[in-house]
Amino acid sequence: MKNAFAIVTLSALMSACAVAPGQKPASDGFNQPLAADGRQGAAGTPAGAGQAGAAAQNGASDAAQPDEKLPNVNMTSAMMYQLMKAEMAFKNGDWQGPYLTLLSLAQQTKDPRLAKRATEMALSAKQPDDALAAVRLWRQLAPASDEANQYYLGLVILSDNLPEAEKVLSQRLAEATPAARGLVMFQMQQLLLRARDKEAAGAAIARLVAPYGNMMESHVVLAQAALARGAKAQAQQEAQAALRIKPDSEIAVLTLAQVSEDDARATVILRDFLAAHADAREVRAAYARLLVNNKQFEAARQEFLVLDKAQPDNPTTLYALGILAMQMNQPRDAERYFTRFVDVMDKSPEDERDPAKALLILSQLAEERGDVPAAIAWLDRLDSEDPKIQLSVALRRAQLTAKGGDVPGARKQLAGIKTEDKGEQAQIVLVEAQLLRDAGKPQEAFQLMEQGTRRFPENTDFLYDYALMAEKLGKVDVMEKTLRQVIAKAPDNQHAYNALGYSLAERGVRLQEAYGLIDKAMKMAPGDPFIMDSMGWVQYRLGNLSAAEAQLRQAYTLRSDPEIAVHLGEVLWKKGDQGEARKLWKEAQAKDPNNDALKTTLTRLGASL
Repeated sequence: MKNAFAIVTLSALMSACAVAPGQKPASDGFNQPLAADGRQGAAGTPAGAGQAGAAAQNGASDAAQPDEKLPNVNMTSAMMYQLMKAEMAFKNGDWQGPYLTLLSLAQQTKDPRLAKRATEMALSAKQPDDALAAVRLWRQLAPASDEANQYYLGLVILSDNLPEAEKVLSQRLAEATPAARGLVMFQMQQLLLRARDKEAAGAAIARLVAPYGNMMESHVVLAQAALARGAKAQAQQEAQAALRIKPDSEIAVLTLAQVSEDDARATVILRDFLAAHADAREVRAAYARLLVNNKQFEAARQEFLVLDKAQPDNPTTLYALGILAMQMNQPRDAERYFTRFVDVMDKSPEDERDPAKALLILSQLAEERGDVPAAIAWLDRLDSEDPKIQLSVALRRAQLTAKGGDVPGARKQLAGIKTEDKGEQAQIVLVEAQLLRDAGKPQEAFQLMEQGTRRFPENTDFLYDYALMAEKLGKVDVMEKTLRQVIAKAPDNQHAYNALGYSLAERGVRLQEAYGLIDKAMKMAPGDPFIMDSMGWVQYRLGNLSAAEAQLRQAYTLRSDPEIAVHLGEVLWKKGDQGEARKLWKEAQAKDPNNDALKTTLTRLGASL
């Protein structure tokens, strides 16, 4: 249930906590330096002291907030030299010397922008104590700066100096207008829940909101604080109190659903709220995610369609509909939604979401319908800085090149991928082996994988794929030995148990052992349709036709995969329902005309379509 609310509830809270223009949340800059204009990104250059300093920094002025009073300091050549030297040293990897220089200049000139820059340098170097020293000076020089105060609070809380933070937050709440006080509470909650000591943070929140017990927001933050420290009963009481104060509050009902005892109760809470408040978008999105968690895909799709109709260009909704369409084996719908998603993202350059995954999916969908040029065209639109996505693109490009008939060219592309990461090297070998196998060179592919087992002896994913390839070549002894190695190295790998059990069942040997292996896999992943398929198949081999049919029907409901259809069809054929069996086989043939399992089954049973 947690996943259903991780995004939606945070989205609702943060939309309610939208900061004023020019104000940044305290988390900004904790993982990377801020540019001189306050944006996250490259280190940038600081503003100099006064107008001359600003002009001297290649136009990269650090505009002061409207309520900051800046000193009028003349830029000397010595000061300019110190600033330039500090920036050059910082860019070359030194932080301490430049930090001390900026801090010293800030103290001399009383310019808060220099203290801010010192703060950024310390944060970039992950030195919170030094950052806190700099931000204290920044606040002293610019006491009205909201940005300085946000950084200060964030750093104080991270250092678990909660009494100091509580004093500032109490003053903020007291000074806030009644209309803005709820927003301040949510900001306060987001800050305090970052504290390492959850009990102390919860106690601080309780003291801070105690004077405002008639506000819905105070009970929401108390519920969230109770949930953070594991006090679920108290969290439920506070969420119910919030909803009593404001029965139409989306944040209150989302919080109540989040702290409820299970998915079933949360589903009822959200469903009932939607019946009375059909326009509650955040609640509907959370409800749809709960339906997805419960594998009620069609019901979830209907909820997302309502959201899409109300707001057609919402990228979150479009992406969810695309994923659901893939889950429900509706590739054309998936392609349509992901295409709309990418189009919306193209028109929204300010949106920080990376469309790379959607483009990769679109490339895959185009390939599956046989349009290799379109698959390559989608890849050409990818421009991600994520190294993992860059690797995925390079591998996909090689696969598509081979599918277009140029296997030597594809192998050359793979050879050109340079990485020191062993896991990524193993991925490259796996792709090359697959290219060789698809090109009708299974022995060469197997030899390549065999060499890889010596290069990557601890990579259980690689060993697993090697075992499956060995089985396809009839090397069942190699397959079994390797899968047992995988199980020994990764005893929680359900796929290895399932693969070994299925192999035994398929060959009709050691069926009780096969059942035990698959049963163990099912306990690890009870909702996996492919493991259900294996269980149905071993039940069939054991002669338990009714149990086999039940398992296979459940698997096929979750995933209408051609191979599951072939298995279910054979069970029904043996039970005498040949019409239903043929119907399933025709469905499998329509999805995969060259399915080997279907051809083998029809020949073995003497059946025809």
